Amino acid sequence: MIYLDFESSVTELEGKIAELRALAAGDATVSIADEVKALEKKASKSLADLYVNLTPWQKTQVARHPDRPHALAYINGLITDFVPMAGDRKFAEDFAVVGGLGRFLGSSVVVIGQEKGADTQGRLKHNFGMARPEGYRKAVRLMELAERFGIPVITFVDTAGAYPGIDAEERGQAEAIARSTDCCMGLGVPLISLIIGEGGSGGAIAIATGNSVLMMEHSIYSVISPEGAASILWRDAGRAKDAAAALKITAQDLKKLGVIDDIVNEPLGGAHRQPEQAIASAGEMIGRILEAFAGVSPDVLRTQRREKFLAIGRSI
Repeated sequence: MIYLDFESSVTELEGKIAELRALAAGDATVSIADEVKALEKKASKSLADLYVNLTPWQKTQVARHPDRPHALAYINGLITDFVPMAGDRKFAEDFAVVGGLGRFLGSSVVVIGQEKGADTQGRLKHNFGMARPEGYRKAVRLMELAERFGIPVITFVDTAGAYPGIDAEERGQAEAIARSTDCCMGLGVPLISLIIGEGGSGGAIAIATGNSVLMMEHSIYSVISPEGAASILWRDAGRAKDAAAALKITAQDLKKLGVIDDIVNEPLGGAHRQPEQAIASAGEMIGRILEAFAGVSPDVLRTQRREKFLAIGRSI
């Protein structure tokens, strides 16, 4: 378990629990059940107290936790008969965007996700979830496939932002993001988007312009990273905590502002502590929403999606 810097009280308690269990494993005559039970109760309360009052910057840290389940974990946990599809048929395969056909609760769906990678090798392969233009063009290809066959689309958003490299800019990064966003807006099938970790800038909204936009409880969604905002506003990336608070990047703030539609509750301590439970909770909410959109005509879906995004920021 990797502990975050604000979890020091929990780190100490759970460390003591581990020590006691190791002691009991080495000496069968040692009885630790009562003490372990008391410490576990104390650790659980300490964790609950911490997570009920997380600051925006602390939520950012949780959203970026290396053990947090990523897109492939959600796909493997929720989608059966998954058949991945690769390439944009124009330039190359982009491993930051994963997608394909599968079944969700027995029904056919197209799934698109931004994958950060679960270990060092995976993170390098998937470019830390930062897609190049061909990744967004692959997403467009998959969405057009869904449109052709009348299949709902589910997207799992988790990126710090689109890849800002020179090669990506040379191949039309901004145009690719714009076309992907436009494709989302024009779909005549339901599009459900779930922000599972970081929803960063246009790199996120390119596949998150859905009929229903959901966020995991401790995920973040913003036009720019806290570090980037701090560098621009105060010329000091060290003020990322201030920027995180000012940007209103948490699921709770964005629900109040009407930017997202609903929040998926996470297990105590974040999705990284009990990933299976977090994924199951996400699946239940996605299932309810897809059921609500079943049978809705393409024109109504397009109008609902358009009006939903036009309504963001309206004061009257």
